[in-house]
Amino acid sequence: MADNRNQAVIILVTAPDGETAASIGRNLVAERLAACVNVVPGLLSIFRWEGAVQDEDEVLMLVKARREDVDTIAARVRELHPYEVPEVVATEIVAGLTAYLDWITGETERG
Repeated sequence: MADNRNQAVIILVTAPDGETAASIGRNLVAERLAACVNVVPGLLSIFRWEGAVQDEDEVLMLVKARREDVDTIAARVRELHPYEVPEVVATEIVAGLTAYLDWITGETERG
């Protein structure tokens, strides 16, 4: 199988709670936009919003996907997410177990 290292990304998305994160994650996986979404509870986010420093309990999603799908995933997260401006930040996977990277590619094939 082709080298998928340069195709795979991890997309960080925060959500207000586990239920919201799980719902978004299930949609992304069901639609084959993501091979896997890990939902990590217990996150404290400190950020500036509308001129004030905020701190909120959140849940972090680690979305494993193809680089070519980042814009589509960002648009889908915006549709499903309750935040006005949800976090959607992608980072490349520069190395990893080839079988796992191939699995990401295989599970996100559509059409």
